[in-house]
Amino acid sequence: MHRFKDLEIWKLSRILCSQVYDATIDFPDQEKFGLTNQLRRASVSIPSNIAEGSSRNSNRDFSRFFEIAIGSMYELETQLPISNDLGFLTEEKLVELLSKLNSIVKMTSKFKSTLK
Repeated sequence: MHRFKDLEIWKLSRILCSQVYDATIDFPDQEKFGLTNQLRRASVSIPSNIAEGSSRNSNRDFSRFFEIAIGSMYELETQLPISNDLGFLTEEKLVELLSKLNSIVKMTSKFKSTLK
């Protein structure tokens, strides 16, 4: 069993989640159950899957949850530019969030490779 609360990836992904929530607060009301919801769910999924995976008894199982978290990261990497394309997210905010996300993706991939 791993201590997810000690993982920098988990800490950074929680911060990113809060930033996604902040960035989507002013999205149009008609997006409440659309893009806003998808962005928020994907961002919540990242630290959640890291935490859930840490409860597993094998590194193989833990690694599987990291794969799911990485999938959620790629969802965000797609949804954030779409938000910008639609004018819901500024270019500055897009670059900021993608930069943080890409850093987390790299850290996660590197950490996941040590679990084999």
